[in-house]
Amino acid sequence: MASISGICSSSPSLKPRLRPVAAVTASLLRRDSVSFPVLPRPGDRSLFAASVAREVSAELAKSDGGAVAEEEKKKVLEKDSRALWRRYLDWLYQHKELGLYLDVSRVGFTDEFVAEMEPRFQAAFKAMEELENGAIANPDEGRMVGHYWLRDPKRAPNSFLRVQIENTLEALLKFSGDVVSGKIKPPSSPAGRFTQVLSVGIGGSALGPQFVAEALAPDVPPLKIRFIDNTDPAGIDHQIAQLGDELSSTLVIVISKSGATPETRNGLLEVQKAFREAGLSFAKQGVAITQENSLLDNTARIEGWLARFPMFDWVGGRTSEMSAVGLLPAALQGIDIKEMLAGGKLMDEANRTTVLKNNPAALLALCWYWATDGLGSKDMVVLPYKDSLLLFSRYLQQLVMESIGKEFDLDGNRVNQGLTVYGNKGSTDQHAYIQQLRDGVHNFFVTFIEVLRDRPPGHDWELEPGVTCGDYLFGMLQGTRSALYSNDRESITVSVEEVTPRSVGALIALYERAVGIYASLVNINAYHQPGVEAGKKAAGEVLALQKRVLQVLNEASCKEPVEPLTLEEVADRCHSLDDIEMIYKIIAHMAANDRVLIAEGSCGSPRSIKVFLGECNVDALYS
Repeated sequence: MASISGICSSSPSLKPRLRPVAAVTASLLRRDSVSFPVLPRPGDRSLFAASVAREVSAELAKSDGGAVAEEEKKKVLEKDSRALWRRYLDWLYQHKELGLYLDVSRVGFTDEFVAEMEPRFQAAFKAMEELENGAIANPDEGRMVGHYWLRDPKRAPNSFLRVQIENTLEALLKFSGDVVSGKIKPPSSPAGRFTQVLSVGIGGSALGPQFVAEALAPDVPPLKIRFIDNTDPAGIDHQIAQLGDELSSTLVIVISKSGATPETRNGLLEVQKAFREAGLSFAKQGVAITQENSLLDNTARIEGWLARFPMFDWVGGRTSEMSAVGLLPAALQGIDIKEMLAGGKLMDEANRTTVLKNNPAALLALCWYWATDGLGSKDMVVLPYKDSLLLFSRYLQQLVMESIGKEFDLDGNRVNQGLTVYGNKGSTDQHAYIQQLRDGVHNFFVTFIEVLRDRPPGHDWELEPGVTCGDYLFGMLQGTRSALYSNDRESITVSVEEVTPRSVGALIALYERAVGIYASLVNINAYHQPGVEAGKKAAGEVLALQKRVLQVLNEASCKEPVEPLTLEEVADRCHSLDDIEMIYKIIAHMAANDRVLIAEGSCGSPRSIKVFLGECNVDALYS
């Protein structure tokens, strides 16, 4: 590893330990609330008495006046093959029209647990019904939550919203069709048509479109797509360089709900600079997807961008894939977005039933609650056994973690909820971290994503008698599932017949609803992100401090002779002695990028350094 002094001179995330039961607030133990996790009370073993997965020793439970022992016995999952087959048949969910199956038989919840949770699920179903009817489901921001209306506009709570959704879909279908057909052309491209899409956005404005592009784009799409999804200068330069001469035939889609997301703004400014240097008119090739009258919307309107499409106040970024955010990039790649919407609509319909066994999203939420004690005590490892679904785990990472990871519940209790999601793809996972999943620390459950069809009909062939390449992949999935379960590792399997726009739309809808139901079970707001906003605020404070540092260094550099300053002197003149560590980091970053000069010492010894700018910016002295 290079030392920080080396950087300057050349001008695993930690998981918090599970809180002990004793530290959980009394409100979490209430049995009369349908929104709180069920935790065992002293001497109360009714929830787990007949569990196939959890047993508390009766002797230990009776010791010390009947208090529940701190240690549980190791999970004991059902291992009898006949009993497992019966459990598989009893709990297998199938959606025939979608060709989707959900197998929860390798999660050890019991009938007693399901019965105990039934009132909570009924309350969750009622909450979801009210949400779809237009209730304020995001109380912290006073907003409705309407991403379900996007695939079924007739369910919107009023005709104005229905017309907005329908008109937006019609407009983007027409626009994408005109671009693909060549009716809408770039002004200066030798190709005479658009050949590339450059999507500029971050978070939910990028992860969904990236996942869908990887999963569904044809081998030779009408327009190839690239993404700028960060404010990393090298990454931005790489994407622009890869376009080369095709910059003149690139349609740039800029996506930001507020229109003021710093990373997206930075990407836009970098792309506009590239257009200017190439002598191109950005406005003639720019498209904005943003809220009406946002800064981005007004900029696009005033500058005469090629097109503008709305983002709605009632659609969050992480649930925006079936809005213009995801549908326009998909349509430009030749993906059938009507089929995506149809798949989502069919899944939504299935998830409206109040019969738990027949509701796939509720079954997922049930498994999540059981596996993590309703407290996020275990991680969810997502393993799609299909290359095209590689990005599904990244997509779910944001959808689940940004929705479920909350400090406070809806009643204001500090609960520090969450559900950690990570993943790879099969069978790459077999050569990466399955070793630890099988034999290491038991802090997870697995979700396998299986695709039944290996190749299009008529394209398969046998590598050896009776065995195809896809058979090996199938064997790896089933073998890994069995190997994990044999060592008491629980798993869920979601199977689809093929990766199609309809099945991808269904998968998105399935997990969106599962997140909503689980959030109701643990009594949190799944539709805001105060932690993200806190991070943005803190980043803004760092940049404001950097501007003060530059001002102080400029004043010292404009003296005659130049006055190199120590860190303490910079902090004192910034009136920010408490921020001296951050000032050091700011100076180290600027030194690595030749924006400040180290007059004495090195960044590896912070107390030794003296810094100055190298040149005086006279204009800045009087600004």
